[in-house]
Amino acid sequence: MKRKLENILVTGGAGFIGSNFIHYVFKNSPFKGKIVNVDKLTYAGNLENLVEIENKYGGERYCFEKADICDFDEIKRIFEKYDINTVVNFAAESHVDRSIFGPKDFVQTNIMGTFTLLEVVRERWKGREDVLFHHISTDEVYGSIEEGGYFYEDTAYKPNSPYSASKASSDHLVRAYHKTYGLPVTVSNCSNNYGPYQFPEKLIPLMILNILKEKNLPIYGDGKNVRDWLYVKNHCRAIWEILNKGKFGETYNIGGENEWENIKLVNYLCEKIAKIKGKDKDYYKKLITFVKDRPGHDRRYAINCDKIKRELNWKQQYSFKDGLDITIKWYIDNQAWVDRVRSGEHRK
Repeated sequence: MKRKLENILVTGGAGFIGSNFIHYVFKNSPFKGKIVNVDKLTYAGNLENLVEIENKYGGERYCFEKADICDFDEIKRIFEKYDINTVVNFAAESHVDRSIFGPKDFVQTNIMGTFTLLEVVRERWKGREDVLFHHISTDEVYGSIEEGGYFYEDTAYKPNSPYSASKASSDHLVRAYHKTYGLPVTVSNCSNNYGPYQFPEKLIPLMILNILKEKNLPIYGDGKNVRDWLYVKNHCRAIWEILNKGKFGETYNIGGENEWENIKLVNYLCEKIAKIKGKDKDYYKKLITFVKDRPGHDRRYAINCDKIKRELNWKQQYSFKDGLDITIKWYIDNQAWVDRVRSGEHRK
């Protein structure tokens, strides 16, 4: 039975990846239905990210509902009001450092929130096969991997932070609901995203903004931790392919195929911005400051994404260089957005 993809519920749609996904669907896909954005609007949720969408599609094809995904009655009301037939679950607490100092919120949102969504759809959909619950996860659930190795869809989970443990738990719940109740689900595990609208606490926007203000560039440990960087629009396209063609019960890894040591990436950012500002290529490198490593800091992540390329014909449309150029320009051009986000003004 063909999926309807008529009324899509996007949880966490005011966040970084969620808002980029909503932009992608309206601007880069043939989708003609309605998107319902559900977001609790915590510190990282920002409706400014979607002003353009609201102005163009608000009411008829785009709706926002401020709600907590842990609130069963409220989520049930939204499902009934909009006749939801597709869920894309972005909603999550996602910053590792915050999870170390305050794990409770991660357990509540990432585990109990996903559980609540699953319970609502289990009650609401009751054996339908023209529906889909897609769950967004992370490569961090796999733990750390040695040089030369890669995470595959069947790699055993070994989370090392409260954040990744909470995401691993939610992944297991989604799979269990498929196996136990026959719920139509798919799961994707992505590598580190970067791009416009990312909250400034994450590595790439933090470094870009600190370079621009000539503030210290803090790097954990020796700076040789390796991450695989995925441009957010490449990620959004992959999710769209999964929604349309992914097989029920399957997991798809989405990687950037683009590994960088943190220190090398920061040096590269320093050089790129120096060129934009007309300075010597090493001018900003003096700002690099090594700080005490965080507890449980995974050494390396690296995703193999052959499955989604082979089965769903996904490919990356933006190179790392192009994605980074777009991202740097976006933060330079949107300083007012950054200032409002950092001050909390966007939440008033």
